[in-house]
Order: sequence, then structure tokens, then C-alpha cells
Amino acid sequence: MTDVDSRLINRELSWLEFNKRVLALARDLETPVLERAKFLAIFSQNLDEFFQVRVAGLREQAEASVRSTSADGLSPTEQLDLIADEVARLTREADEVFLDELIPALDAEHVGFASWNQLTPEDRRHLRTFFDDRIFPVLTPLAVDPAHPFPYISDLSLSLAVIVVDEAEDVRRFARVKVPPILPRFVLLPDGERFVPIEQIIAAHLSELFPGMIIEDHVAFRVTRDADLDLEEGGGDLLEAVELEVRRRRFGSAVRLEVEAGMSDEVLDLLQRELDLEDGDTYVHIGPIDLSGLWTVYGVDRRDLKYPGYSPVTQKRLLGLDGEPVDLFGLLKDRDVLVHHPYESFTTSVEEFVRQAAVDSRVLSIKQTLYRTADDSDLVDSLIRAAESGKQVVALVELKARFDEQNNIEWARRLERAGVHVVYGLVGLKTHCKISLVARTEGSVVRRYCHIGTGNYNADTAKLYEDVGLLTSAGDIGRDAGQLFNYLTGFGRQIPFEAMLVAPDQLRGGLVDLIRNEREVEHGQGSISFKMNSLVDPAMIEELYAASADGVRVDLVVRGICCLRPGVPGLSENITVRSIVGRFLEHSRIYRFGNGRGPGAPAYFIGSADLMQRNLDRRVESLAPVRDPELGARLDHIFDVSAADDARAWTLHDEMWSPPLNASGVEAHAVLQAGALESVADR
Repeated sequence: MTDVDSRLINRELSWLEFNKRVLALARDLETPVLERAKFLAIFSQNLDEFFQVRVAGLREQAEASVRSTSADGLSPTEQLDLIADEVARLTREADEVFLDELIPALDAEHVGFASWNQLTPEDRRHLRTFFDDRIFPVLTPLAVDPAHPFPYISDLSLSLAVIVVDEAEDVRRFARVKVPPILPRFVLLPDGERFVPIEQIIAAHLSELFPGMIIEDHVAFRVTRDADLDLEEGGGDLLEAVELEVRRRRFGSAVRLEVEAGMSDEVLDLLQRELDLEDGDTYVHIGPIDLSGLWTVYGVDRRDLKYPGYSPVTQKRLLGLDGEPVDLFGLLKDRDVLVHHPYESFTTSVEEFVRQAAVDSRVLSIKQTLYRTADDSDLVDSLIRAAESGKQVVALVELKARFDEQNNIEWARRLERAGVHVVYGLVGLKTHCKISLVARTEGSVVRRYCHIGTGNYNADTAKLYEDVGLLTSAGDIGRDAGQLFNYLTGFGRQIPFEAMLVAPDQLRGGLVDLIRNEREVEHGQGSISFKMNSLVDPAMIEELYAASADGVRVDLVVRGICCLRPGVPGLSENITVRSIVGRFLEHSRIYRFGNGRGPGAPAYFIGSADLMQRNLDRRVESLAPVRDPELGARLDHIFDVSAADDARAWTLHDEMWSPPLNASGVEAHAVLQAGALESVADR
């Protein structure tokens, strides 16, 4: 087994396998039924973004006759063909899950879907009023004839293709009616229990849009376009450049056409011709197009059909004797703190850290990276309060965070108006590290306090994403964080860091050294455990293969893409790969080396980087060491629970994913949630 393509799994096909694992949650009978609807919505959203970015990029390469292949040896055209076949299967499966499994399950709980033909006269009267008051005023029928060119179809817009007949002139015409995206995908009837697809309501009233015409046919369709930004970062104002590209995004080339089953060849040929798409780019739905609209259904007020409510806890050491927040700076002088979200509160740890810094008279400065943040952010409010009180505040806002560009532009402008010094990162590099740095005067010295996390500074996603973060006053980490901010806000090259591993210059080499160190210990005594979102980088995969060959035990928890083939004799028999997909989104990046600090003394690192080329070579990423043995034991526990999961953990053997063995068995998220609650039960 020496060929490149026999040693690696294709990146795009591995991502589709991940989305299949998400789809499996939508059909899992152990999952509450409204949560199943949510997972079907997430599956649909994931697939949209896959086409907007990954498929769009492959199409550009194929159209430019790019001859280079992926790391596994496939050309762009070969990958597109394989993707088309797999997505066609996934599209059919998702439709069948919705029609044959989810609808009956929801109906049994008195949450149903009704087609127009199933409605009572009273229902139809209600929807006629809804159409007149809410829908009709924002509809715009667009005809196609010699005087009206084919209209532009915007990205991810649901539309009706309508064939009308003008008997007076004996002509047939095509028209497009866009379903306004501001309206709910599924409209709730007054009983609060049944939903009707909005396109059926519009279709039932097409005569209002085309008076005097005969409606011969109507069918729904949807277009996906290239939505990746194409920035020229040679000069000029980056903020203005990103703003311009965000506006241009909706005009990207079409990459996918979704059509309702039953569309005539005449209409399909017209759409494909005008959109410059072919049969291989077209996907036929037997159910409603765009199941991301199931978020509307998930929003129905039925707590009994969702996961039991959970409020993140505040770990004991972050609370004072009176239950008020502890003085974090006093605490962190003596010991580090590890927080684990969503089991532990982001608000009472990370946001509280920045809040206390903002109001502390001895704090001189706050430096903060912002990649994605909530629409209503207490942390950003604290930065503004600090700047208004005269503190030096620097916010590095990454404008190029995909699909959050507009939100970040608005935050950047608000911060600038408040006097925060806002920077946008480095030309050619996306800043992805998650760091907050506070400088505080204490007697005759200035002490640095840091938070280094694996997740975004976003209180909303911190309730849904599994992440860890380190709060510390360690001098070497503080110096490294200060140096990193200087690198990001000023000029100059990276210089060696004391404690942290930082990309793009030193992270790859640092991890390689640690992996090779495990190969140097007595055979069979080396161990590596990684937990991450994606494992793609071919060179890092080869390092892990080499470690396996030298007897190092390699245990990987990879939520999404994994291009490594585990368990292959002669290549990777000492490597295991698991993927946990469940209630919370696995998002933490944890790296453990069994002998990283000496024989039998593990070294731990947490941070923002996955093992992908972009993270290692084209982004600013950071990993920080976790040295406190008690905190290392907490990270060990996360690995142990992940290894014990047999309810939500999939296992990869070579290139085949095996589903969980026991749907009602050990579930990592439930175990960690129960542990967090137990830890504060006697408070």
C-alpha cells in the first residue's frame, strides 16, 4: 500500500459521510421528534454550504482545466462525478426520512404537515387571508418573453416555475415567482399543530398573480450559487473589499439546481440552459425543497418533544462564598482554570473574565480576537465599556469569517465608534485563534491574564457547541499572547514562542516534534490522543502512520472530515478513529502526548487549530499548554468518556464508518452533562 490514493480518503467524500451521520440523527428513534426535525434542517443547511463553497471551488477548477489532483489522487472532474452520485442518494434518503419517518412521527404527537388538498374550507379561508395580507404584497411575478429576459435567480432562493396560457393570443409563457425568504418556509395553521409549505399556498393563488391567464403548470425549484469570497488583498481597505464581495456573493455562478418531482422536460431544459447547468448538477426532490425550513417547525412550543432543558453550571472555584462571582484575577494568580462548554457556563467564566477586566481600575488594556460572535454580545459590550472608561482596547475582528462577514463588519464599526482600536488581521492569512489578553498593574509589575479557547467568543453557540478554554496568568503564556497580538496588529515576522504553538510558522513543526517524540520512547509505550473537527493534512497523516508503525497507540476523535484510514494492516493498525455526533456540536481541539513532558508525563495542548492545511499553513492559529495535573485529568476524562460512548460514537475502519453499537448505551454528552451537574450539587 504505497500509492497516494490508497493511503488517504477523499476530503469531499469524507465530508459527505459526516453529513450522513447528521442525517442518521434525524431518523434515530431515541432522539426526541422535534430534535429529529432540527437535525434534518441542519443536514440541509450543511449541504447548501457544501455546494456554495466546496463544489463551487471544484467546478472552477474543472472549468479551468486544472490538472492537479487532490491528495488522494482524484481530479476535480472525478470528484464532482462522485459527489453528484452521492448527493443524489443523500437527497433521496433525506426526502424519504421526511416523508416516511418524520411526518408520521410528528403526526403521532399532533404536529403535522398538510398539503393544500387536505385542508378544510375553514383552513383555506384562513390561508387566503394570510396570502392577501402577508404574501401577495411582496410577490413579484417575472415573465419570460422577447421583452422580458430570463430573470436572475438569487442564491438559495425558492421559486415557482409557472407555465401560463394566454387564450386570447394563443400563446404559452414561462414565469418565475420567487418565494420571499422573509416569510416562513412552513406556515403554521391556527390550531398550532399543522404546517403547510408556503409554495403550496402561493400555487393555490397564482390566478391572483396572472389574472385572465390559465395556469397550465407550476413546480418548485431552487438554485445554489458560488458563495465563496474572492478577495484581492494586495492593497486598499479590507473592510470595503469584504463589503463589496458580500454584496457580489448572490451573483456567483450557479452550481446546483433542485427541482420538485414532476417538472416537465420543457421547464427543466429551460432552467438548465439559462443557469448553465446539466443533469449532473440537478437534484430531484420527492419532498419539499429546502428542509432547512424545518427550523420553523422546531420552534413550535412543545418542550416535551425536545431534549430536556439544560442550564450550564458555574464551577465551584468561579463562585465566592456568597454565590457571587469570584475575583478572577485573585484566583488566577494562584491557579489556572479550565472551563468546558456547554456543560459549564460561558457567561460566568469567559464573559465574566472580560467584564471584570472592563471595570477593574487596575486593568490597563484588553486585547481580544473576534472570529464569530453573537448578534447581542455582552462580551463586546464589555470591550466598549472598557474603551469608554479610558482603557486601551484592541479588537482583532476577522472580516473574512465565512458567512459572518456582514455581522463582523457591523461589529467592527460599532467598536470603532466607541474608541476601540479595531484591526482586521493579516493580508493573506485568516486569523482564527481564540485569545483574550488582559494587562493589569499589580504593585510594581504588570501581570498578564489570558483566556485561550477552542471555540468562538459567542454566548449563543457556547450553549450548543462543545468547547474547552483555559484561563491562566502563566507568565510565558502571557508573553506569547502579547507577542502574538503585536504580530497581528503591527509589522514583523513571527519570532519563536516560549510555550504556545502558533501557526503559520511554528505550529506544524511543534506538533511533528511531539509526535516523533512519542516514537522515540520504548516500543509500545508511546501514546497520542487527539480530539478535533477535521483531519485532512497529508503530511500530518503520514506522521501518524509512521507513529503507528513504531508501536505508538493513536486514538483520534474526529467529528467531521477524516482523510486518514485507520486499522489498515501494515499502515495504521495502531490507530483508532471515532466521531461523536449528538445533542451538542463537538468542537474542541485537544492534543495529548503521553510522554510529551518526559517518560510517563503527558503534555496537553488546547486551541483553535484542526489538522488541515489551511489551519497549519494559511491561518493564524494557536495552541496553549495545559500544565496543571488536575486540569490534565479533566482532559483525560473527556477522552475517556469519548472512548466509552457507544450511543452516539461512529467508528471508522479503513474508509467505512460503522454506526453506534447501542442506541441506549453510554452517551458522552449525557455523561459530561450529568458530571457537571453533580459537581455543583452540594454547593
